[in-house]
Amino acid sequence: MFQHGLVLRYSRVFLFWCICTFTVVPTHSQHKCDPYILGASSGAACGAALAIIFPYIFPQGQLAAFICALAAVLLSYGLVRSRGQIPPMALVLSGIIVGALFSAMVGIMKYLAADTQLREITFWMMGGLHYATWADAALAMGAVLPIFLLLWRFGWQLNILSLGDEEARSLGLNPASARLLIIIAATFMSAICVSICGIIAWVGLMMPHAARMLFGPDHRWVIPGSALLGAIYLLFCDTIARTLIDSEIPLGIVTSVIGAPYLLWLLRSRGRAVYGL
Repeated sequence: MFQHGLVLRYSRVFLFWCICTFTVVPTHSQHKCDPYILGASSGAACGAALAIIFPYIFPQGQLAAFICALAAVLLSYGLVRSRGQIPPMALVLSGIIVGALFSAMVGIMKYLAADTQLREITFWMMGGLHYATWADAALAMGAVLPIFLLLWRFGWQLNILSLGDEEARSLGLNPASARLLIIIAATFMSAICVSICGIIAWVGLMMPHAARMLFGPDHRWVIPGSALLGAIYLLFCDTIARTLIDSEIPLGIVTSVIGAPYLLWLLRSRGRAVYGL
């Protein structure tokens, strides 16, 4: 029993680093955009709900969540792309709209679900690593690590994109193509991770800002720094979730309780520098 618990604990630690590497992908100068805002979480929830309610059609819940998360972000991207241009704020608004659409679909499936299915959907949407195994860790590592290294390799392109589209063009970079590559890579990572652990909110917005404050604006440092800080933060939240009360609190609840005040402080104290407010 002790050995089994130790294996699961180690697999959690290993998985935390893997699932945090999707926090490192700002796509424009205001840094307000991550795959969750573009609809990944709502899409994944829709896929998981489909697998729970219709297991004979969608036998693999993780695969269904992954496909729907990927589809949601690509739909958000496709709706605003015009003549090769993607206005950043329009992309955020498109993500909100697509997320609302998938959330409505989840609401419909909750209404149709049986009591046991409803509890399972709700519990999955709270996020957590209750059933983390070495197989999940191997899946996350094999899928996420190569893309993480690719994004790290293109950190200089993120530096140029943060200057704005006009400056990027003047420096010889096609911002639309670079942004598309980055969004697809980030979406693939986030879809893999959310299909394994459910919806764990706020990490993708908190950690890049924390990394910038510690390491500066250079994405060659921000990318690994965000991954490391995200893993440490989730370990901290997981420890609280497992020890605060007798039963384990869903991890997404803990990250939201801590993350919301942090971003509120960031908005109040550094809103002009970070968001241009």
